[in-house]
Amino acid sequence: MTFSLVARCAETGMFGVAISSSSPAVAARCSHARAGVGAVASQNVTDPSLGPLALDLMQGGMSAAEAIAGVRDQARFPEYRQVLAIDAAGRTAIHSGPRSLGIWTQAQGRDVASGGNLLAHDGVPAAIVAGFEAATGHLGDRLIAGLRAGLAAGGEAGPVHSAGMKIVDRVSWPVADLRCDWTEDCPIEAVATAWQVYKPQLDAYIQRALDPRAAPSYGVPGDE
Repeated sequence: MTFSLVARCAETGMFGVAISSSSPAVAARCSHARAGVGAVASQNVTDPSLGPLALDLMQGGMSAAEAIAGVRDQARFPEYRQVLAIDAAGRTAIHSGPRSLGIWTQAQGRDVASGGNLLAHDGVPAAIVAGFEAATGHLGDRLIAGLRAGLAAGGEAGPVHSAGMKIVDRVSWPVADLRCDWTEDCPIEAVATAWQVYKPQLDAYIQRALDPRAAPSYGVPGDE
């Protein structure tokens, strides 16, 4: 009931996760990223603790493949879990337990990995990877392109209701963390719309946190 991608921007070093599901608030449970370390999606009968575990292992010096092996060894009920990781070098690894739901599969590309379960067919993750790799621009634009490609390829077996995108870059907090926790419309397009509003302001929000004296105006009534 989920399809996702984890990715790295080779030019900027940003990491991101984008995810969609028929379940509510999927990004709140399944999206994990840490600046300078990597990104992880932990999905399918989700254990949210596996995301931070994988990031800790990569921060400790493990590659994505070594971290996923460590997660598989330490996780409870790994046969139910699907975990995707990308590390600081852009290497990817995926664990899909044999008790993942419905049609489940995975795909990897350059600086990107995708996985899903309860899919319409087994070509969806490959379509997500291709959509990401064909896109240009900001990492956020490419993450959205990947999700859109997955949906266009068939997506889940049923309708999706929630989606999210998280991006990290050089600071300790996510520089973008956009979510649609439930809608009867398209949650991917809801996140895409939020991204188009947020993207021009992203750098200003970082600057306000680091040094508000040099930050641009807030652009709200009463701001001088």
